[in-house]
Amino acid sequence: MTNAEADSRANRILVVDDLPDNLELVEAILEGSGYEILCVESGEAALAAIHDNPPDLVLLDVMMPRMDGYEVTRRIREDKNLPYIPILLTTAHNQPSVVKGLDVGADDFIRKPVEIDELMARVRSLLRLKNSIDEQTEILRQRDDFVARLTHDLRTPLVAANRVLQFCLEGAFGAAPTDMQTAIANVLENNKNLLQMTNTLLEVYRHEAGHKSLTPSTVNLTDLVENVASELEPLASEKGLELKLSFDRSRAYNVIGDRLELRRIVTNVLSNAIKFTDQGYVQICLDISAQVNSERQIQRWVQLKVEDSGPGISSEEQAEIFEWFRPGKHRRSGSGLGLHLSRRIAEMHNARSPCSLR
Repeated sequence: MTNAEADSRANRILVVDDLPDNLELVEAILEGSGYEILCVESGEAALAAIHDNPPDLVLLDVMMPRMDGYEVTRRIREDKNLPYIPILLTTAHNQPSVVKGLDVGADDFIRKPVEIDELMARVRSLLRLKNSIDEQTEILRQRDDFVARLTHDLRTPLVAANRVLQFCLEGAFGAAPTDMQTAIANVLENNKNLLQMTNTLLEVYRHEAGHKSLTPSTVNLTDLVENVASELEPLASEKGLELKLSFDRSRAYNVIGDRLELRRIVTNVLSNAIKFTDQGYVQICLDISAQVNSERQIQRWVQLKVEDSGPGISSEEQAEIFEWFRPGKHRRSGSGLGLHLSRRIAEMHNARSPCSLR
């Protein structure tokens, strides 16, 4: 819904109270101010109405049979599919319930019997908050949509340009002087980096927007890590680095996950280590750890760890290195998207962390 559409309609308020007399009183007060009012007499009916058509505000009585206002509030806040809905609790003067109500997610409270001026002031305040949050959400949605469209539209011309530049290097349009070949090779390399960043940004958007779904299967991490390491070995050799695989390569470290996405994690983290290590080694470790859960069942975890002899990452940077566009302070730091994407993929697989940082 656009802002213009929101401004053209009356704000919808859901009033929840098990006493019909209270509902009639509040409805009479609010309808006189131009609000659209829906009244229900139970917590169950309130949740059904909210899921059917989310209101702009919920005016909720605390003391109700079967399902009280605290439980209704908790369920509303736990439902991630609902937009933000302000909740105004109504409590009796002798109920020490304010702290509990705020803890479960209510935004404000008012005591019975309600005073008309106070009620209207609190309703206006919460509706202003609702409108402000909706506007910010819409701005973020438009920004993400713009980024997705932009990155998608950039991919085709970049791929086409890279193909033509490759043809030029191969002499398809005639032999080029050495200095021209060097210039073309530099442009081609920069274009490849830009295409990689564009693809990563598009993947990040898909994960952030919830448009990415996993295709789980049994994945042998031994094979996966060996394949990625083989592909990145030339990059390590070019810098004189030793790329070490420190695990039992005859053993299958099997996990359930999306092979393509898990491969993306290993590639991002390993290439990142090679990029920022100038001498020494980069090492990949696989290990299995076990713990007993609350049901006294043994859970086994496969731990993937990448270590290197590079400069390391300070504890201050580690706290934010996986955030959006948070590159490190190293002079060769990139866009800051690769590690963020790795973390998102790891979280989708219920992993604790995408890698171990030194």
